Amino acid sequence: MNGKWKSWWIVCLLLGACTSSVNAQQQITLDLKQTIAMANDSSLEAFRTKNMYLSGYWEYRTYKANRLPSLTLNMTPAEYNRDITKRYDSSEDLDVYRSQQSFYAYGNLAVKQNFDWTGGTFYLYSELGYMRSIGDNNYTQYTSVPVRLAYSQSLVGYNAFRWDRRIEPLKYEKVKKEYLHNAEAVSEQATTCFFELAMAQAEYDLAKENVASSDTLYRIGMQRLKIASISRADLLTLKLDVVNARNTLQNAISSLKRAMFSLASFLNLDKNTEIRLKLPGHPADLRVSADEALTSARENNPTFLESRQNILEARQTVDKTKKESRFDASINASVGFNQVAEKFNQAYKRPMQQEMVSVSVSIPLVDWGVRKGKYNMARNNLNVVKISSRQNEISVEEDVIMAVNDFNVQQDLVKSAEEALDLSIMAYNETRQRFIIGKADISSLTLSLNRQQEAQRNYISALQNYWLNYYKIRKLTLFDFASGFSLSDKFDFENRSQFSVN
Repeated sequence: MNGKWKSWWIVCLLLGACTSSVNAQQQITLDLKQTIAMANDSSLEAFRTKNMYLSGYWEYRTYKANRLPSLTLNMTPAEYNRDITKRYDSSEDLDVYRSQQSFYAYGNLAVKQNFDWTGGTFYLYSELGYMRSIGDNNYTQYTSVPVRLAYSQSLVGYNAFRWDRRIEPLKYEKVKKEYLHNAEAVSEQATTCFFELAMAQAEYDLAKENVASSDTLYRIGMQRLKIASISRADLLTLKLDVVNARNTLQNAISSLKRAMFSLASFLNLDKNTEIRLKLPGHPADLRVSADEALTSARENNPTFLESRQNILEARQTVDKTKKESRFDASINASVGFNQVAEKFNQAYKRPMQQEMVSVSVSIPLVDWGVRKGKYNMARNNLNVVKISSRQNEISVEEDVIMAVNDFNVQQDLVKSAEEALDLSIMAYNETRQRFIIGKADISSLTLSLNRQQEAQRNYISALQNYWLNYYKIRKLTLFDFASGFSLSDKFDFENRSQFSVN
C-alpha cells in the first residue's frame, strides 16, 4: 500500500471511529429513577420551576433588606441658571425685570429605617449646599445641615409594616412549598412519559417476536398441509397471522418512535437519542396511612399556605379600609442643626438648632358613602376568600384520600399482574409447542398469544399506576413515606448554603 492510499485509509478509520462515537452517544439506557433525576435536573419544566422559586426567593430577600437601615446619597453636582426674573426695586417702588445667573450644587446623605411596631419611619440626614450668584452683585453662600433626625408616622392606626411581618414570611414558605410541589409534578410527568415509552417498547418487542413466531408457524403449517395434518383454511389463517403481525410491527415502530421522541424532548435530550428502558422491579411493600397523609398535606401542601396568605391579605385590606374610613392623620417631626456662611470652613461653625413638627389631618365630611362602601366590599371579599379557600382545601384532602387508597390497592394489583404475566408466558409457550406437534389448533394458539400480550400491557399499566400514585402522594403531602422524611426539611438541609436567608 503506497503512502497516499495509506493516509486515506487512516482518515477513513478515524472518521469511522468518530461516527461510531457519535452513534454511541445517541444511545442511552435509563431506569425510572434515572429518568426522574434527569427530568428534575435538565428538563425545561424543571428550569421554569427553579426560576419561579428564585423569583419568590429574591422577593423575600428584598423584604428582609427593607427591614434593615438603608443609606442613600442624593446629589445635584451642578445646576446653572441664566434667566430674566421679576424683582422689586425698593428705591423706585416698582417691579423690574432683571437678568440673573446662578450656579448651584447640593448633596444629601440619608439613613432610613422603618419601624415595624408603629409603622413609622426614622430618617437621619446630613446635607451640604453651595450657591453662587453671578452678575452685578456677586456673592457665594454655603448652607449645611450637619445632622438632622426626623420621624414620620401615620396616626390612623393602619400599620403596613406589621402586616408585612405576618404575610411575607408566609409567602416565602408558600413559594418554597410550591417549588417542591412542582418538582414532584415534574417527577409525575416523567413517570408518565417513561411508562408510555415502556409500553411502546414492550409492544414493539412483542410485535417483533410475533413476526418471527408467525413466520415459523406458517412454515410449519405448509409442511403439515403436505401431509394433510391441517386444512387449507388453517394455513390461510396462519398466513393472515403473518400479514397482521408485520402490520402490527410497523405500527409498533411508529408508536415507539413517537414515545421515544416525547421522552427525549421532555428530558431536553437530542431528538435522535435512542432510549432503552429498564422496567422497575417489584415495588417494596409500603402502606400509607390516610390520616398521616392528610396531616402532612395540611402542614406542607402549598394550597393550605395559599389559603392562609389569601385570608391574611383580605384581613389586611379590611383593616386598612376600616381605619382609613374614619379620618387620615399623620405627624412629621425633625430636630437638628443648620448654618449658612460665605465660606466653607464657617458653614459648620456654631450651627443653629432646627426643629420642625407638623400634624396633618384629613376628615371626610361628605363622600357619599365611598369609604364605607370600600370597607363593606373588603368585609364581603374576606368572607368569599374564606369560603373559596376552604373549598380548595377540601378538594386537596379528597385528592389525598383517593391517591392513598389507590396506592395501597395498586400494590396488590402489581403482584397479581406480575403473576398473570408469568402464567401467560408459560401458557403461550406450552400452547405453541402443542401446536407444533399437532395437539393444539389455531384458535387456541391465537387466544394464548392475545392473553400474553394483554397480561404484558396490564403489568406495565399496574406498575405505571403504582408509581404515578406514589409521586402524586409525594406531590400532595411533600412527604416521602418510603424514607420517613419531609421533603421540605430535606430541601432546607440541601440548600442551606446556596439559598441562605438571613
